[in-house]
Amino acid sequence: MTVGWLLRDGDVLAAAEVASTAALRAKGLLGRSGYDGAMVLPRVRAVHTLGMRFAIDVAFCDRDMVVVDTTTMRPWRMGVPRRRGRSVIEAQAGAFDRWGLRVGDHLELR
Repeated sequence: MTVGWLLRDGDVLAAAEVASTAALRAKGLLGRSGYDGAMVLPRVRAVHTLGMRFAIDVAFCDRDMVVVDTTTMRPWRMGVPRRRGRSVIEAQAGAFDRWGLRVGDHLELR
């Protein structure tokens, strides 16, 4: 798991963990009772919340890390793949509102 920062226009939105292996991508935020930060899942187009203990905000990003869609998922839901999605960012529900994250935002990992 790689740790860094999620930025928009040079401003830090959150600490970020990058799930760099298939096993880490499959696990995502499962098993946690809450989360303060951003989980980045590269090479992922859809997520689920089966077994999750809390609702999550999900951002789907294209290959340039531009947000193409966002949604909030309650526990025990299956997500729909986004055709243009190349990576996913997960955070505890409400985080995207606090960060002001919107479709069209260009994000960066450092």
